[in-house]
Amino acid sequence: MQTGTHFSILVVIFSLGLTGYLNAADLEEVVKETITSNPDVLIAGSERDSVEQQMEQSRAGFFPQADITLGTGLEHTDNPVTRAGGYDSRSLNRDEAEIFVRQLIYDGHGTESEFERNRARVNSRAYATFSTAEVVGLKAVDAYLSVLKSKKLVQLAVTNLKNHQQTYNRIVKRGEQGVGSKADVQQALGRLALAKTNLMAEENNLQDSIAAYINIVGSPPMQLVEPATPEQLLPGSLDEATTVALENHPRLKSADADVDAAQEQYNAAKSLFYPRVHLEISGTNNDNLDGISGSNNDAQAMLRARYNFTGGKDIARRQETVYQLDQAKEIRARTHRQVVESMQLSWHAYETAKSQLEYFKTHVDASKQALLAYRKQFNIGKRTLIDLLDQENEVFQANINYVNGQYTLALSAYRILAGTGKLLWSLGVKLPEQANTIQ
Repeated sequence: MQTGTHFSILVVIFSLGLTGYLNAADLEEVVKETITSNPDVLIAGSERDSVEQQMEQSRAGFFPQADITLGTGLEHTDNPVTRAGGYDSRSLNRDEAEIFVRQLIYDGHGTESEFERNRARVNSRAYATFSTAEVVGLKAVDAYLSVLKSKKLVQLAVTNLKNHQQTYNRIVKRGEQGVGSKADVQQALGRLALAKTNLMAEENNLQDSIAAYINIVGSPPMQLVEPATPEQLLPGSLDEATTVALENHPRLKSADADVDAAQEQYNAAKSLFYPRVHLEISGTNNDNLDGISGSNNDAQAMLRARYNFTGGKDIARRQETVYQLDQAKEIRARTHRQVVESMQLSWHAYETAKSQLEYFKTHVDASKQALLAYRKQFNIGKRTLIDLLDQENEVFQANINYVNGQYTLALSAYRILAGTGKLLWSLGVKLPEQANTIQ
């Protein structure tokens, strides 16, 4: 009776502890919270914003550039001009005002290529933010499902312990009545101890799941709601899923944008072999220059072309960008293969989990029916205690396998959605603003 009381107290304490961890939130809310606060997503978004400012810097090359210089001060001069004027040296208050405006006319499309390169880089980082949000969203889903699964496994372990406690109590009572044996009591006691360690292990797994959840989401789990199955949102076949993934996967789109950036970098390198033509307008308004009293003003409007010879540096630079373009294309090809492989693995895992779940359910139902029969047969002496205890353990393991199978199937479905770049869309969660591209 003391053992039974201890068990009841254990269940109550554990239930209270679990309630303390949990208060209410559905999967969509949790994923939305994660996307808006997770450091990985925020880092990716900040990088995208940073590159956009680099694009704005390159945009400035299309507009006029101006330098304005003002100066005033004392100038002491001793030169042939001052000596010719009868002065050994002369000190005057010198004033300067100058403006110089330059407008790029032609540079072999170098400025345009640099701007397009940075725009492609912005889009690459935007797709990278998209990809990071999908990855983090999937981690949040995994953590969410893991807590739900661990909670169910704890409940199974509690039920298993309760059943073993009842069996132990019956065996002890039979022994007291002279029907059972000491060996049966010890056997039942050993299985009861194993059931207690199983509960401890599942409680520990729940705590680990909660810790992983906090790491991903950033806050303790509230009272989690069992999510609806996403199976109706899945593509109809592996071929369809692969096609959608190749059209929509953000990592592949990011690789495409990197190829565009490398191409524009190559175009910018080619522009170095063309002259740079500027329209230059300048004017000065100076007083008392070089020991000569009075104004000294001028104005110019010039069209100037410059061509720079670098001793082969530009040739090497252009060839460097050729290799960088080849590298970007090969990275895109590798990403293409990875997207296809990932979708194949996810799809096969989903199909396997779906097939297994049916057999797990059959195992649960059959083992429960067998346990009921074993208990009746044990009571009339047709089954040994070890048979009964083994069957109770099989029911426990069958339930564990079924619960694991349920959540494996759910997670594999979400993995397929993530593989097509539609995980957040399926949950109704908006992408971060930094995932927007620039056309």
